[in-house]
Amino acid sequence: MTLPEWSSAFNDAVLQPTVALPLPAPTQDWAFGEATGAGVKVAVIDSGVSAEHERVGGLAGSVALEVDDDSPEGYRIVDGPHEDLYGHGTACAGIIRGLAPEADIYSVRVLGKNLTTRGALFAAAIRWCIDNGMQVANLSLSSRSEQWFGPLHALADEAYFRNLMLVCAANNVPGPTYPSQYASVFSVAAREGHDPFSLAYNPRPPVEFGAPGIDVDVAWTTGSITATGNSFAAPHIAGLVTLLLSKHPELTVFQVKSVLHALSSNAR
Repeated sequence: MTLPEWSSAFNDAVLQPTVALPLPAPTQDWAFGEATGAGVKVAVIDSGVSAEHERVGGLAGSVALEVDDDSPEGYRIVDGPHEDLYGHGTACAGIIRGLAPEADIYSVRVLGKNLTTRGALFAAAIRWCIDNGMQVANLSLSSRSEQWFGPLHALADEAYFRNLMLVCAANNVPGPTYPSQYASVFSVAAREGHDPFSLAYNPRPPVEFGAPGIDVDVAWTTGSITATGNSFAAPHIAGLVTLLLSKHPELTVFQVKSVLHALSSNAR
């Protein structure tokens, strides 16, 4: 099986130990104990989310960003329920819901039936999250266009200073993609394993965190499939971030990164 790019850094045979800041013991209980995700607004920027899927269990809201060549911006924002055009967004939302059952999940649809979008829609989706008070955004998508390096970087920095946690999957193929390689985001790649609380930290970024994303069981349209990809590792981290914020809402982006670092399997 060909593994997603960047996942090799999280293979136990090559993963290096990393020194983490000490947290109150037991660490995982301090971070997540009795947390449910309640009160945390989580956006899934993707192909849409099937709200009625049993692993999703409803949504707090939905918007779709659609191409509109007659508008000055080149897109329009449509409020209200929508379908998942592919299944990908439902998979990500289901993973987050499995970890944070009481989170307020919002579907922000930007991807079409072929899992592609325009850069303007992608950027507008992040802008919508900033302007609408999202606290976590899962981005299991990215752009390879150098044209969008600057605009997406500016948005990622603004999100950082507004305390919006952007959790970004690295691309499954070699080469830089944005915003996953910015220091202001939680960059994620897939690793072996099925424990949703298991993560590793890569001391040699750009991709910092590894989470389950290889042969994982995920929601898909009306059923489920077994899938592999960095796309499915990112919502594991997004779910953990959501749990952490529901218990410790005062934490900032860099503090949340530090907690995840301390929780990593290779931390000492």
